[in-house]
Amino acid sequence: MDGQGLPGGPFEDVAPLTGGTQNMLIRFRRGGRGYVLRRGPAHLRARTNEVLRREARVLAALDGTGVPAPRMIAACPDETVMGGAVFYLMTPVEGFNASVTLPDPHAADRSVRYAMGLNAARALSALGAVDHQAAGLGDFGRPGGFLERQVGRWRSELESYSALDGYPGPRIPGLDEVARWLDAHRPATWRPGIMHGDYHLANLMYSYDGPEVAAIVDWEMCTIGDPLLDLGWLLATWPVDGDESASLAGPLGAAGGLPAADELVAAYAERADAVAGRDLSSITWYAVLACFKLGIVLEGTHARACAGKASAETGDLLHSITLGLFRRAQELIAT
Repeated sequence: MDGQGLPGGPFEDVAPLTGGTQNMLIRFRRGGRGYVLRRGPAHLRARTNEVLRREARVLAALDGTGVPAPRMIAACPDETVMGGAVFYLMTPVEGFNASVTLPDPHAADRSVRYAMGLNAARALSALGAVDHQAAGLGDFGRPGGFLERQVGRWRSELESYSALDGYPGPRIPGLDEVARWLDAHRPATWRPGIMHGDYHLANLMYSYDGPEVAAIVDWEMCTIGDPLLDLGWLLATWPVDGDESASLAGPLGAAGGLPAADELVAAYAERADAVAGRDLSSITWYAVLACFKLGIVLEGTHARACAGKASAETGDLLHSITLGLFRRAQELIAT
């Protein structure tokens, strides 16, 4: 921090932040300024440092845009400074995660919750409006063939789970039907842009004072791809009464009063610069792909649970959500 010219002095109000399951977040103050340090877990995984470097690069590129996100203060890509871990410092976010808690006025006022839903789509459209080339991210991902390789990529991921002893294989009704439909109805054209990669209510922080999105967080899966898949991801995980996937939204999903899926799409479309060159008439395809992809990701934990490498209770829960996502995909296809 001293080498970066940041304010000096003792470290004060040091406290871990909870909510994530992998990387470490530590909030503190120094020299009259607040910071959040983000680094990988105590036992680093193979790609942790590369993921942190990518996150830091994207957050730095978003500075000066209208995207609600933590702002980069300083990054340290040098692994030798902190015992092998890449880390960065970002601005603290004053807000709450509505999948964990729902304070007033949000809990008491249905109109506030309704606006929270629309603002989730509007925050995403702000990201979709960013020109990734102008932001210095022209070499950040592999947008060429992005849509074409999605189904095969995730079928291969699902097949890899069979290597885990005790996993009986995917018992997912509709798996082949959904995969065939996705290949047959893939959009012919699309415009690349910055993707968050895991856009749902649990990765949003809301303002304590009202329905505004204070920040989009957890940029671990960010890349350059098709931003409409982020919108599809929001639709795939959107709380629906009686659906297993509603559990992902926690108290906000339980409280209800949220806008319908078509209202989310309309809120996203309010920004002409976000939808220019993007075919919102194909949004059902993106929502089905999001169900397909997320369902396979969650099935991985179920497979590890079958092999004794994860909690059986968690594995069963996530498998039920996977089944719910594939049911939602089949319902979307049928409409």
